[in-house]
Amino acid sequence: VQLQASGGGLVQAGGSLRLSCVASGRDFSNYGMGWFRQAPGKERDFVARISWSGDRLYYADSVKGRFTISRENTKNTVYLQMNSLKPDDTANYYCAADEFGGPGYRSPGQYSYWGQGTLVTVSS
Repeated sequence: VQLQASGGGLVQAGGSLRLSCVASGRDFSNYGMGWFRQAPGKERDFVARISWSGDRLYYADSVKGRFTISRENTKNTVYLQMNSLKPDDTANYYCAADEFGGPGYRSPGQYSYWGQGTLVTVSS
């Protein structure tokens, strides 16, 4: 599976962006999908996850109520709608595919495939 993330950019605080992640290869609809982010000098942090069917959603506390993860399996695409953005949301955002599932979905180590990252910069 190859993942291509896009949609990052520069936005003012309070604004919105929608990230997209398109997967190529087989069996996209079988994978749980996650979004992570990494600010300069910091670790890669969990942001959100969606189950293969789209009926189970999980969020980091820091983005709950502001970000929404969704997917369209017919388009091999997962989205991250980000509203009410804050300067602290500035980071490279990565999508990732989880082949096997399990309780460790907040850990980058659970994910088998990664996109290249898309930069989100929120100005104050």
